[in-house]
Amino acid sequence: MYLHQWVDGKGAGLPTGKAVCIGRNYVEHVQELNNPIPDEPVLFIKPATSIVGTDSALALSESLAPIHYEAELSVLISKPLTKAKPEEVLDAIVGVGVALDLTRREAQSKLKEKGLPWELAKAFDGSCVQSPFVPLEGFDLSATTYGLDINGKPTQRGDTSLMINPVVDLICHLTQYFTLAPGDIVLTGTPKGVGKLADGDALTLTLSDQVLAEFSCVKVA
Repeated sequence: MYLHQWVDGKGAGLPTGKAVCIGRNYVEHVQELNNPIPDEPVLFIKPATSIVGTDSALALSESLAPIHYEAELSVLISKPLTKAKPEEVLDAIVGVGVALDLTRREAQSKLKEKGLPWELAKAFDGSCVQSPFVPLEGFDLSATTYGLDINGKPTQRGDTSLMINPVVDLICHLTQYFTLAPGDIVLTGTPKGVGKLADGDALTLTLSDQVLAEFSCVKVA
């Protein structure tokens, strides 16, 4: 069972809530998938049951394959936020981490073609892989870097200064529609370089050059 934790292994003392996710927040990622640049942030939600940690192997279900990775900066919320102002958002963010928004890309494309919701492609069990968190102190959310390496190769590199919508602005916007509760996380969009995961892949998640998690993928029935 997933529980939020700090990078030193201590529990964060917050319940496991939902993950509110932002799509199409880096221009180069929008372009690599041939999507239009959105007029406002694209929002979707993953339930608490989708969140898994990085302290064990990542299970890739054969019945859901192929599964693609999208590395994203994630933030942990410690206070309720509704129609929040920037200063309220900064006061409520307690931790920063890196998450993988796992996506059934082929299923997503078919759902989009039919004008249907994305849940079957985005919100399945285990579709939100969350690293341990680092306390917010010392991080400038407008200029933070993060990355995903696969099998020792730099695969995705994100820089929040390149976001279409900055982190605090995003959270102000989404709380106009969704109340954030303590223990919720926000995934802030993925940079270019998304692709398919394979059995045996070794993954490393980094935040400002600090290794947050190292784990591998394993295929399951």
